[in-house]
Amino acid sequence: MFRSHRMRCVSAPLLALTVAVLPGLTSALHAQSPAPPTPARSSTPLPEQPRAQTQIITTVAVASKQASPEQIADSLVYHHRYQEAIARYDSVSPKSAVLWNKMGIAYQMMFNLDGATRCYRESLKLDPHNADVLNNFGTVYESLKDYRHAEKMYHKAILVDPKSAIAYKNLATSLMAQRKYKKGRVADAQALALDPQIFEKSEDSLKVDNPASARERGAMNYFMAVDCARAGQTSCALEHLRMALDQGYTSASKVAADSNFAALSQDPAFQALLAEQRGK
Repeated sequence: MFRSHRMRCVSAPLLALTVAVLPGLTSALHAQSPAPPTPARSSTPLPEQPRAQTQIITTVAVASKQASPEQIADSLVYHHRYQEAIARYDSVSPKSAVLWNKMGIAYQMMFNLDGATRCYRESLKLDPHNADVLNNFGTVYESLKDYRHAEKMYHKAILVDPKSAIAYKNLATSLMAQRKYKKGRVADAQALALDPQIFEKSEDSLKVDNPASARERGAMNYFMAVDCARAGQTSCALEHLRMALDQGYTSASKVAADSNFAALSQDPAFQALLAEQRGK
């Protein structure tokens, strides 16, 4: 289910789908003691969680002698040791909805969509109103090109948590993969309104590949570049624009003539990108 379901903790193509993670999944090593696992950006209708907790922090929390099996598994996931992490998660009993979601993510990182699906289902049995799990389940359907069910899951996530920029971002990608560009751009704009940096967080998020064709991805990247430019997100616009050009959707001359990028016309990075493309 990751970007075709390859989940990564490193920089990834910005058209990738984003998997919602739990703050405990890679807890900060800045802390001296383990933080109790809590749902990443818990989207239940109950007490609202600080949205800053949704970010993955790049260090692991505590010495193993202090950590629980779940926290050790979180550390193993951060170090890409997914099979070992799953074994640790599986040793915990009883399993919480949060733990099932974490285990689903670990399976997804290994391209095991059946395992991920099973875990997300178990998580939703315990907590049917978790927007993060609903979002993650949507990325599974997305990688299988089952866009109807993917959309349904993203909409459910948004219904639970109307402020979920991740769910809107993934919904936009799903809609654009179906060439529903107008609806996709509306979702895109909503994601940007909720989190202006949503497309620039590739370093801090788990990603899954988008299964669309290269040209379809080019179209998606182009429209996302337009939306980022309109939102004043220059680096976001340039990165998507570069991908759209590399994927053959448009050309440097067409981009230069597009009024949507007029505000970037004097930007040295924009000029350099067009010059580079003309030189190919």
